[in-house]
Amino acid sequence: MTPAQIEAAAEALYHADRDGRQIGLLSLRHPAMTMDDAYAVQSALVARKIAAGRRRIGWKIGLTSRAMQDALGIDTPDSGVLLDDMAFANGATVPAGRFIQPRVEAEIAFVMAAPLDGAGCTREDVIAATQSVAPSLEILDTRILRADPATGQARAITDTIGDNAANAGFVLGDARHAPGAHDLRWTGAILARNGIVEETGLGAGVLNDPVTSVLWLARRLAAYGQRIEAGDIVLSGSFIRPVEAPPGADITADFGSFGSVGIAFS
Repeated sequence: MTPAQIEAAAEALYHADRDGRQIGLLSLRHPAMTMDDAYAVQSALVARKIAAGRRRIGWKIGLTSRAMQDALGIDTPDSGVLLDDMAFANGATVPAGRFIQPRVEAEIAFVMAAPLDGAGCTREDVIAATQSVAPSLEILDTRILRADPATGQARAITDTIGDNAANAGFVLGDARHAPGAHDLRWTGAILARNGIVEETGLGAGVLNDPVTSVLWLARRLAAYGQRIEAGDIVLSGSFIRPVEAPPGADITADFGSFGSVGIAFS
């Protein structure tokens, strides 16, 4: 994509998010669009939001499960940026009309005490830099159509990345744990919607270990001259499929001894 095309795509996504509507597939409009192009669109989109007064507070990692990667024909996760207006309090209610087609995932969040910088980052570095881990929910939304109505073509990874990795919001549970207090591979959640269990899963569904996911992010950001900063919140990736959250949905995730977290949609 040319610089002008990247800026035009970011502008379209910015207005789609602001106006609560969806645009057509970027991958259909730009068939040769690469992942580097997609991250450039994401950066331009986030820059517009920061210029409008938002503040970056962390990162999200997506497509960490083998099932989701196989579905998209890829072998790598993706990432997006968390901004301050995406944070919801545990047990809060999302106002009607805030999102277009919200879905919810259960994840383990990392709260960072120190920066993580460079391609040489190790698993031990991730653990040492982590202040605490917590139960969390990620709210996904899509400012891009899930499929083109004329051709039936589904969104591609480049669409998702450009759309800030489909991130829309997140909720942290109240519990905080030292990174070594739980085996995160065996830390799981039971996610229910309006009291009915919809999904269950274990942390091992995230690249076999959520710590590996954060390590992947640190190394990917280094390639783009960025890093995870002290104080950042990092959503390490979902270990369940996304659950639809229509108006009236009350979503709770029970992580057992790890804690719980919930969000409702009006």
